[in-house]
Amino acid sequence: MLLFRWLILLLLLGAVVSFVFYAATGQLRYRRYGLLTLKWALIAGFGFFAVLILERIA
Repeated sequence: MLLFRWLILLLLLGAVVSFVFYAATGQLRYRRYGLLTLKWALIAGFGFFAVLILERIA
């Protein structure tokens, strides 16, 4: 569980950094990296909550 928390935190931090780079430079590749990182952070978050729900049920 701690691994999921750190993974989500680091992915969100990476997305924020990418969006800051995009805002500072205007290069579209940083926005693309930020959106891709944000997508994987959301997938990891949904996985985390799915595990929590499954533990409650079982």
